[in-house]
Amino acid sequence: MKTKKLFFSLVSAVLVVIASLALVSCGKSKAEIAVVTDVGLLMDGGFNQGTWEGAEAYAKENGKTVKYYQPANGADATDADRIAAMRTAIQNGAKVIVTPGFLQETAIKTVAAESPEVKFIFVDGWSLGLDNVTSISYKEEESGFFAGYAAVKDGYTKLGGTFGGGGGNPACNRFAYGFAQGANAAALSMNKVVSLRVSFQYGSSFGASPELKTQISGWYNSGIEVVFSCGGSMVQSVLSAANETTNGKVIGVDVDQSAESNTVITSATKGLREGTMWALQKYYDGKWDEIADKAANLGAADNAVGLPTETWSLKNWKVSEYEKLLKDIVDGKVTIDNNPAGAETKTYSNVTLDYIR
Repeated sequence: MKTKKLFFSLVSAVLVVIASLALVSCGKSKAEIAVVTDVGLLMDGGFNQGTWEGAEAYAKENGKTVKYYQPANGADATDADRIAAMRTAIQNGAKVIVTPGFLQETAIKTVAAESPEVKFIFVDGWSLGLDNVTSISYKEEESGFFAGYAAVKDGYTKLGGTFGGGGGNPACNRFAYGFAQGANAAALSMNKVVSLRVSFQYGSSFGASPELKTQISGWYNSGIEVVFSCGGSMVQSVLSAANETTNGKVIGVDVDQSAESNTVITSATKGLREGTMWALQKYYDGKWDEIADKAANLGAADNAVGLPTETWSLKNWKVSEYEKLLKDIVDGKVTIDNNPAGAETKTYSNVTLDYIR
């Protein structure tokens, strides 16, 4: 009996030591590539996830280490929370930090200035006047144009769009403006008039909410057929509303969101994964000087925005027709205005616009 008790005591002691070592290992984990997420969850099925997948893929393909950091307080994260996350990443060995989201500006300026040896990739950002920061932005107006055009060509005449940032997010504003232009162009080509309701309500935090779901459920019940969800985790509220209606459809954003629900008819994508990998490759190739303090603006001509064709489910508009439109935009035969200033007062020949702030 004493032998058995001694045996179990030894096993318990060994397990405690193993567990302690595991905790120490996690606490001191090192990674040379870091992703500091925007508001919302890492695996948000959108912006954060697309950026993370780019960093993760690059690390795996090139034998690098990568780790993500979610600032404290989630949707209510402050500049101080983002600064803390970036500093922690550097303490854990980060040499290059990928920071998706325009809200990262103040934190990047602070941490990049105090750690000039660390490089920062500001996704959806702009030039910050620092040599250790590069920025990648996308022509969301082009991606939004494709989505609006596709929806009308597929037969939808009552469209809606809910957008994040409360009207203050440049990327979401460009998505919305492009969506309206695309819907108008398609309606004009078909000699029909369509309606579009645009809202920036309940999107300031880019998060799902009961209020947003209630709003979108009301839209579907009033006859709106398809809703463009543009704003990170907001899509969960839109999907929930669509799933509870008979024929409610959704257009996703940033990445192909068709796997989220069979209500998703297409997604207005941008190459978050590809853009992240491109910038990381510049860094590891020793070519940072080529992108230092520069802002790349990627669009259709760079194969950086568009609609996903591998999961195509549109019934009345073909991939070949989409590819022709894509080529026309790349060739400059179709032009899209990229300045959404005053978008709520703009008028369209074939779109009746209802703009809600």
